[in-house]
Amino acid sequence: MTAELVRGQNHTLPQTRLEIRVSAGTPVVAGATLGDERGTVRGIEWIAHPGSPQLPGLEVSQQAAADHRLAVDLEALPAGVHRVTVLLALPVGVGGPVRFGAVPAPFVAVTGLDGSEIATFTLTDLDAESAVSALELYRRQDAWKVRAVGQGYAGGLAEMLADQGVTDPDVLAGSIQEAVTRGLARSVAPPPPRTPEGDRVRHATGSADHRPTAPPPAPEPPEPLADPAATGPTPTTQPHTAPGPAAAGPSVGGPINYAHPRRQHAAPPSPPPAAPPAQPGQPAQPVAGDATGWSMDERLYNQIWGMFEDLARAVAAYRSAVDFAESRMDQELDRALSDPRHRIGGAGDRAREAARAKRDELASRAREALDRDLAQLAAEAAVVEPALPAAYAGWGNPVWHAHRIPMEIPMALRIGDLHLPERTDLRIPLLVRLPLERGMWVDSGRTASEAAALMDTDRLRRLAMETAVAHAARLLAVYPPGEFAVHVIDPAGSAAGPLAPLVEAGVLAGPPAAGPGGVASVLAHLTRRVDLVQMAVRARAADSLPPDLDTGEQLLVVNDFPHGFDDRAVTQLRYLADEGPAVGVHLLMVADREEASAYGPVLDPLWRSLLRITPVADSHLADPWVGHAWTYEPLTIPPGSQVLEQVLTAVAAARRAAGR
Repeated sequence: MTAELVRGQNHTLPQTRLEIRVSAGTPVVAGATLGDERGTVRGIEWIAHPGSPQLPGLEVSQQAAADHRLAVDLEALPAGVHRVTVLLALPVGVGGPVRFGAVPAPFVAVTGLDGSEIATFTLTDLDAESAVSALELYRRQDAWKVRAVGQGYAGGLAEMLADQGVTDPDVLAGSIQEAVTRGLARSVAPPPPRTPEGDRVRHATGSADHRPTAPPPAPEPPEPLADPAATGPTPTTQPHTAPGPAAAGPSVGGPINYAHPRRQHAAPPSPPPAAPPAQPGQPAQPVAGDATGWSMDERLYNQIWGMFEDLARAVAAYRSAVDFAESRMDQELDRALSDPRHRIGGAGDRAREAARAKRDELASRAREALDRDLAQLAAEAAVVEPALPAAYAGWGNPVWHAHRIPMEIPMALRIGDLHLPERTDLRIPLLVRLPLERGMWVDSGRTASEAAALMDTDRLRRLAMETAVAHAARLLAVYPPGEFAVHVIDPAGSAAGPLAPLVEAGVLAGPPAAGPGGVASVLAHLTRRVDLVQMAVRARAADSLPPDLDTGEQLLVVNDFPHGFDDRAVTQLRYLADEGPAVGVHLLMVADREEASAYGPVLDPLWRSLLRITPVADSHLADPWVGHAWTYEPLTIPPGSQVLEQVLTAVAAARRAAGR
């Protein structure tokens, strides 16, 4: 039976191998400190945090996330450890909440390896605190107990570490937050909200669902985490209109509109399609759109995010089980070797064989559970992929050949696929919400990945630009005619080949800008647009905008940065990256970060504000739950296919028909 703790209450732990699950509703930093009999931390080697996530018997997440799983093996802790304190802190300098009073109350659960809850604790009554000691595991007369602490610190992580006797807590807190910032810079966007109308619905009949259990869902924060204010699409359902003057603010006076401001339709969400009845003893058959939503697109969007989360958690459970099996074997081998009786005859060999056999059995059982989960997800992916609309589909999907330019934008756009090494053929679409909330950066550097290192520099740069062109084409194809414009800066004119499909179709806002004059002109035009729309939004004076100002979404494709850009141009690009997305101006940069090193750290905020993608497969993205390193696969056009040209032709025809 689960013990629901309140502050100061303790509970005996029935086992020593545990998981501590944190559900915070907003990305938080999770760590743990080891203390002696007096609770003092003897040094940084007794602190587990994102920059140093593993200690003997303890492992924490490597990045900030809304949900965490901390693995603890109390028997494997260093000698002299009598206390394990779990710490939570809000990331600083990333644009997120700065106090726990502004976010949902964090929920912490101590569970066994099978997911069964031993004790839970909800950290209520927090206000100005930005760091908190959530709970502690402590040794009392050879038995381990858990105590609910909930001690908050308004001074943040540094004050909390100082309270535990850590020397130079400010330096350590800074290094932890820096590690978190680096992790957020490669993080995939958080999932959609777990609201009653947005929850993923499983139609499990026949056999039980074998997916790993998760802690009770927590409400999403009021503001999504961007990168490094992190990663990506806002996981909420919003009206599909471009930001700008139309969204300048509520009107003054007039009748009250009782319609929900974040829903398009007055009707309640339609239920997901019913799953076919399962055969006795077999899992339920997967169904496309197996999630609630207000439209089929929303149901598919939520289903894809559900698959992403399911795969992340299933693999996390498997890896955790294997790690514990290895740890247990090492402990048993140590005990066997330290026992004098095992040094005579074959007793030592038998003990070692028994320890390895137990390890193999535990790992085999974990693999069986993972294979079962993966098979279910693969069957679901096989059903979902053919049912995707064009915005969610890959270039090889036949839906693109019948695509018509829509009259309203979709919820999201697919920009690639993600997979894990446990099963590389199980691909999860990577979707970004529309309108875009952050720009993208196509990394053309050869040091970005092993695949890039093996590729010729010129070939890689061309491939990076072709990737940017394909993304620009997808954005043009999913927006109504005239509501999305693409500008291109190509200072040296080196991208004429990859840009040819856009130029020949006549879908660019103007010829690719080259030379200092062209670069300055485009940047001045877009900077002016951002300034004017910002002023109109703040003053609620949309009618005062110049009649020649295009209030549609704008995408700026920048090739070969920073070559051909002076200090003024660099400052303008940083301004567009920071302020542009809120008023409909977005960056799509093609650049090698190593080549920008001459500018020093001044460009670090620019890179971190963009979602990094690659023209070749690369393991650089992390999920917002457990921080796996996911392999990103860019979308590729099938060899010999003319789908890109067909799509751009359709965009141009739709614009002509609309008189744009």
